[in-house]
Amino acid sequence: MNVAATLRNWFAFGRQAAGALPVRDRIDVAGARPARLLAFDQALLAVVCTLLALGLVMVYSASVALPDNPKFASYAPTFFLQRHLLALGIGFVVALAVVQVPMAFWEKHAPLVFVIALVLLVAVLLPFIGKVVNNARRWIPLGIMNFQPSELAKLAIAMYAASYMVRKMDVKENFFRAVWPMAVAVFFVGVLLLRQPDMGAFIVIATIAMGILFLGGVNGRMFFLIAAVVVAAFATIIAFDDLRRARILAYLDPWNPAYAQGKAYQLTHSLIAFGRGEFFGQGLGSSVEKLHYLPEAHTDFLLAVIGEELGFVGVAAVIVLFFWMTRRIFLIGRQAVALDRVFAGLMVQGIGIWMGAQAFINMGVNLGVLPTKGLTLPLMSYGGSAILMNLVAMALVLRVDIESRAMMRGGAG
Repeated sequence: MNVAATLRNWFAFGRQAAGALPVRDRIDVAGARPARLLAFDQALLAVVCTLLALGLVMVYSASVALPDNPKFASYAPTFFLQRHLLALGIGFVVALAVVQVPMAFWEKHAPLVFVIALVLLVAVLLPFIGKVVNNARRWIPLGIMNFQPSELAKLAIAMYAASYMVRKMDVKENFFRAVWPMAVAVFFVGVLLLRQPDMGAFIVIATIAMGILFLGGVNGRMFFLIAAVVVAAFATIIAFDDLRRARILAYLDPWNPAYAQGKAYQLTHSLIAFGRGEFFGQGLGSSVEKLHYLPEAHTDFLLAVIGEELGFVGVAAVIVLFFWMTRRIFLIGRQAVALDRVFAGLMVQGIGIWMGAQAFINMGVNLGVLPTKGLTLPLMSYGGSAILMNLVAMALVLRVDIESRAMMRGGAG
């Protein structure tokens, strides 16, 4: 059965199970004619599935040798592969459920989703709830996976900012009335994330919020003022934090003996991996750096393993796929805004900012263009809650596309 037919059956099952009318009797969001749920961006879905499949292969390749390390001695060679497959399975099931929910539901409950994210960000800091890994308290154990509230917060801020801009359409020219409430919301999220600490997630969330404010029509001068304030805030945080300041110095001079075996250890070995890959790579499974030289090879530095094994060609293919996907997400969002579905359009563009910015930061870190940050490569790196929320976000994008296409058909009739 092809992907389109599978999705059609899931859509039909979900509505009939809920006691709704059969799919053929449902009317679209325009209230005009029956919505054919097969009408969605299949090319976008294909690109997402390609990234997921490549990520699965590379996670296995990057983690297969980890049991040789005493820290992972009790793990089977396929441990991380199995966990990644489990996360993909859960993510697909949740995504298939989410794609059946009308955007009107999410618009109505966007503030509630944001509040839930805030509650979880507080809960993860509690010693009897949050789990500490590598001196960071970022995960809530759920048995089958460790959930990272910051991943939910990225989607929640996209929803909340889009909802906020729709509700505050009449005050976009007034700086304090338009920006101050969002600034307070982002501030509280930032305080909670820095307590974990997780500055990488905070950077992504601040970028999403600022991007939606700009796309929502906030005055350009206001936007640049906000950007200047945010940059100044991050600079202040770095200046007064010895660990982060040391990372910046190591990034500026990674081959310095004072840093090469310390703060710049990951960066130097990542660069070595890219250098070994040359144009066509060493071959799938032939990475040397993943053999306990490059820490977090299956998570934050997965692109370095891709570079070593698949070479410039493999890395370029990944970059092109992410660029195409991000551009397509923005086009779907712009189409929704053009149809006067402002919340849906801004939320989708926020998701595009999330995927594009996080991929850019991760790639920049791997290539030594940006300071080291603990951010995974969306849809590809190992990480249960990240994969889950990435798939939920892409399901929302497809839902917006489905409703936009239904509305255009209705309008044409």
